[in-house]
Amino acid sequence: MSQRPEGLSAYIAVTASYWAFMLTDGALRMLVLLHFHTLGFTPVQLAYLFVLYEIAGMATNLSAGWIAARFGLTSTLYAGLGLQVAALVALAQLDPGWAIGVSAIFVMVVQGASGVAKDLAKMSSKSAVKILAPTENGGLFRWVAILTGSKNAVKGFGFLLGAALLATVGFVWAVLAMAAVLAAILVAVLIAMPPGLPKGRKAAKFSEVFSKSANVNWLSAARVFLFGARDVWFVVGIPIYFYAVLSDGTTEGNRAAFFMIGTFMALWIILYGAVQASAPRLLRAATTSEGALVARARTWAWTLAAILAALTASALVSGEPQPWLTVTLVAGLLVFGAVFAVNSALHSYLILAFTKAERVTMDVGFYYMANAGGRLAGTVLSGLTYQIGGLPLMLGTATLMVALSALAAGRLTATEPEVTPA
Repeated sequence: MSQRPEGLSAYIAVTASYWAFMLTDGALRMLVLLHFHTLGFTPVQLAYLFVLYEIAGMATNLSAGWIAARFGLTSTLYAGLGLQVAALVALAQLDPGWAIGVSAIFVMVVQGASGVAKDLAKMSSKSAVKILAPTENGGLFRWVAILTGSKNAVKGFGFLLGAALLATVGFVWAVLAMAAVLAAILVAVLIAMPPGLPKGRKAAKFSEVFSKSANVNWLSAARVFLFGARDVWFVVGIPIYFYAVLSDGTTEGNRAAFFMIGTFMALWIILYGAVQASAPRLLRAATTSEGALVARARTWAWTLAAILAALTASALVSGEPQPWLTVTLVAGLLVFGAVFAVNSALHSYLILAFTKAERVTMDVGFYYMANAGGRLAGTVLSGLTYQIGGLPLMLGTATLMVALSALAAGRLTATEPEVTPA
């Protein structure tokens, strides 16, 4: 099918909105993590700051599919952007004089609102691809990879931006500046959004969000463990480990550590996004059958598990922080990021391939609820495993979770007849 101009314009508008949102999302995560670490929060307490964010994401994804089916995709996209602006403005009201417990509860609540915002925007953007993308020559895989890959590259810049803003203008002015920029983009999108997205159907029932497709359910299970494995090390453990290694305790040393940690996290996400956007070409999606792509989802997951197992062994051998261990972790986690990106891109394509257009928001919402569930588990385990057992326990837990993801992916089957690609 040929792509209508208004469909392409709608895709561009949705993608631009999603970019703006994820830039602030990445910056906010780094701001909160590093700011509260310097206030004396333990790894477990830091993890708690993000727990409500992920719980809210699970609840939002479960209901957002129905909301979008009922009221239209543009409604949920606008709601996500608007709620993120409100969350940023609220976070700027944080008073340094508050007790640590009060500050933690306040930030958890605001982060919860931000989690709702993120998943409204994500579900809207990913569902829009199913509606707008051309279907010939791997068009669906290509468009979803561009959206997701570019989003992650932008989020990577957000990590660097958050660290840089914290080190230069401070916490309050950083979040207010992001709120102002995102508000301007929301106004522009409200004025200029072209047609092309469905308006919703009044007969949509909430019970439809629970999928009866075995493929959707197994893919969702694989997604739980895949993103749980990433966030076990990503959310708290590795940033805090690097801070301990890089900071000398002085103000200048802390600032330098902020920049280096932010740079690494940014590079990791940017690499992840770049590989994700290139996944259709790397996997030759235009000439590869769905059945072959399903099989590759299993193979790439086991490859990811092997990388984490090697990093776990390195941490066990080292015992204490060593320069060679830090170099090994940086290199190994960058390789992990590239392989993880292919896994994630395959999942993002398969959920759209497995679902039907008439229930795309339902299945995508359910799938991203599973994604948020994995991130919730990973977030809690990140602080807990690092505090109890350091790097070895944290990385070993991640290895186990990837193995479970690979086992779940092994239950997927192709929905199309097997044919020999042209």
